[in-house]
Amino acid sequence: MNLSSRRVLVVSGKRKTAIARAVIREGKGRIRINNIPLEIYQPEIAREKIREPLLLAGDIWKKLDIKVKVKGGGFMGQAEACRMAIARGLIRWTKSSHLRTIFLKYDRTMLAGDPRRKEPKKFGGPGARARFQKSYR
Repeated sequence: MNLSSRRVLVVSGKRKTAIARAVIREGKGRIRINNIPLEIYQPEIAREKIREPLLLAGDIWKKLDIKVKVKGGGFMGQAEACRMAIARGLIRWTKSSHLRTIFLKYDRTMLAGDPRRKEPKKFGGPGARARFQKSYR
């Protein structure tokens, strides 16, 4: 097989501080997140979040192998970053505007990132807005 017929896509997704990089190529429908098959990925709620774009896309992904490397953030941020990378990758692979509208109607954050970030902590308190309590006794 010549190299020009092998198509490989690299797409990324971000959520809060989690960054996911998905490598998509032709294959047998294998999906791995940090080298763990999606079927046994824990926790279950994160697995279901990652599975959303696959369920909406139908059977397109069954001819593709998707490898996702994700780092940073918590488990849910990582799951949503993976989900974004997979959804963007499926759209770029199929070049389908119909699939794009399906994803956007279901949940816009699947394709467009959420710009919200943690507000930095300030002096005079334990967090961004909370202040230390004062007592006059």
